[in-house]
Amino acid sequence: MQSPQREWAFLGSSDGFSLLLKRNCSISPKGMSLVFAVLALVTLGIAAGFAMAGAWLVLPFAGLEVAALVFAFFWTARHAGDYERIEVASGRVWVEVAEGRALRRHAVSASALRVRLASAQQRVLLTGAGAGEIEVGRHLDAQARLGLADELKRTLSL
Repeated sequence: MQSPQREWAFLGSSDGFSLLLKRNCSISPKGMSLVFAVLALVTLGIAAGFAMAGAWLVLPFAGLEVAALVFAFFWTARHAGDYERIEVASGRVWVEVAEGRALRRHAVSASALRVRLASAQQRVLLTGAGAGEIEVGRHLDAQARLGLADELKRTLSL
């Protein structure tokens, strides 16, 4: 069986290169709220049933479980809009990374930038004079990171 063909979402005009990498969010905020509400109600309903049967100690643990669900819900909601934008135009590379509430922007000369693949976790790293290391491709699997590294190397060599 062949793996599905990957297509990059290239944006912008033909004289530049623009790539937007986003987290895969397959459920809407409304759907996530509904799932959370159902899980919380089922958990608390079962705990209330056991408490009425005399096992009242189940209630605090059900409360902890619902608290963990609330934490997971807010963490997921906070990172649902994470993205990475890479643009190459006029001899400059702009990298914008949004994670949670943090937004980091980097601008580096394309001629000074190098693309390398860190072997430990197959992370794509952009290194350049004064830029340090900029990690891109967080939202991609290992195979797609290889493709991203190849595409960036090809684009920067032009």
